[in-house]
Amino acid sequence: MDQGDKAFRGNQVYEWLWQKSAHSFDVMTNLSKETRGLLREYFVINHIRVDQMQRSKDGTIKNAVRLHDGLVVESVLIPTANRTTACVSSQVGCSLDCKFCATARLKRMRNLNPDEIYDQVVAIDNESRLYFNRPLSNIVFMGMGEPLMNYNNVLKAIDKITSPAGLGMSSKRITVSTSGVPKIIKKMADDGVKFKLAVSLHSAIDEIRTSIMPFNATFTLTNLREALQYWYNRTKSRITYEYVVWEGINNTQRDVDALVDFCKFAPSKVNLIEYNPIDDGKFQQASKTALDRYVGTLEENGIVVTVRRSRGKDIDAACGQLANKH
Repeated sequence: MDQGDKAFRGNQVYEWLWQKSAHSFDVMTNLSKETRGLLREYFVINHIRVDQMQRSKDGTIKNAVRLHDGLVVESVLIPTANRTTACVSSQVGCSLDCKFCATARLKRMRNLNPDEIYDQVVAIDNESRLYFNRPLSNIVFMGMGEPLMNYNNVLKAIDKITSPAGLGMSSKRITVSTSGVPKIIKKMADDGVKFKLAVSLHSAIDEIRTSIMPFNATFTLTNLREALQYWYNRTKSRITYEYVVWEGINNTQRDVDALVDFCKFAPSKVNLIEYNPIDDGKFQQASKTALDRYVGTLEENGIVVTVRRSRGKDIDAACGQLANKH
């Protein structure tokens, strides 16, 4: 469609949409009234809206984000002394079926578009500046959904987030967390992505992992290990494993030894994550003794390990709790 306007107007509109996150053509004040009228006639901006915001006693903020079609996802701002991290969603619901995760019970309704992912980050950046007087420093794709099941849109969103014409954030400050989709992990390596990779592991024993993450019957640990080896050979980037220890599920020495063995094929780091209940008695946080066993054995084998305390539990904003309870 050629309306006879100057070509540079396109660059101006792009800047309003991506750098200034405009929600209306009316605010594009460096465009003529005629141009703005044409834009309103032929186009629509499907922006997100923060429908509800909750603040935890520890400072964590959870957003219920209303999409243009009425569906809702959740995103979280996690503040610490020297950084603010955005935990963003990539799907409405989730493609996978992890039994310990509230989001998985929603099932997948649809993938998020690149602009919907990007707008979550913009909203959290604005909150970081407003409430903590500093810009957003990090992004983790650990919200609702499996990012690698929406890989193309996630990649497009990250391209906008890291572009000088977008938010200009460094790829090194972005982590994409996956439960393990081997084919896409290899594709990421081939695509030469610069962001960090985290794997939600939780067991290095196939039968146990399948019992809590049923998709593991299809994407086995052997397949996952092969894909991660390929990733490391291509990128030379250390792998982070996210791991929750549950009472009676993965809290024995056998479980620890299996994890140590799984970690040895490539440089890695293990984040032991505090479990957050989802009103289900089956999954209970393991004892301090079991956690200490993990830490001690991993350290003895030269594997970096960190124990992560969850934040935002009082507003259901912690890992595994995002489920649109509002």
